[in-house]
Amino acid sequence: MTEHSASRRLQAVPDSPTEADLLGAVALGDEKAFARLYDLVAPRVYGLIRRVLRDPGQAEEVAQEVLVEVWRTAARFDRARGSATSWVFTIAHRRAVDRVRSEQSAADRTFRSGSSSIDTPYDAVADEVAGRLERQQVRHCLDDLTELQRQAVVLAYYQGNSYPQVAELVGASLPTVKARMRDGLIRLRDCLGVGA
Repeated sequence: MTEHSASRRLQAVPDSPTEADLLGAVALGDEKAFARLYDLVAPRVYGLIRRVLRDPGQAEEVAQEVLVEVWRTAARFDRARGSATSWVFTIAHRRAVDRVRSEQSAADRTFRSGSSSIDTPYDAVADEVAGRLERQQVRHCLDDLTELQRQAVVLAYYQGNSYPQVAELVGASLPTVKARMRDGLIRLRDCLGVGA
């Protein structure tokens, strides 16, 4: 970089720059402008992603991916189409939703795998899971669930029952079963360290 182009970059950012000014300088490769932009938007980007993902570790990871994408693609920002903040938040929201979809696809694959072994007793399913995780860890994590969470997860994922069938078997409403299963699966994921 020549001295002249470096001074042009410094002149491109006003004394009190807006996020759009900073993003324009980032598009030119100005690392100081990116540091200032990062300080302005990173907490809000993390907050948005955290609300979508609910997992702090995944939210941090996705926020980093978003900010790297902002650095790499800043030249695509067009002031005429919206604010810099909206542009950054659109990237953040899209990445968070992509992560949710990816997690859902993994859960669906697990469900299909569990559904294919409807008549398989719990220990046989635990043996199948032990190829990837230790049986003792799976049992420990299942034991940490509430009784309704454990029953719902075992009935649905290990015995292949549908959500309405699980609700009927445990004598609870369908919304309650769905909420307990969601909470139970989140606790299992966290306990087993899956996706972390």
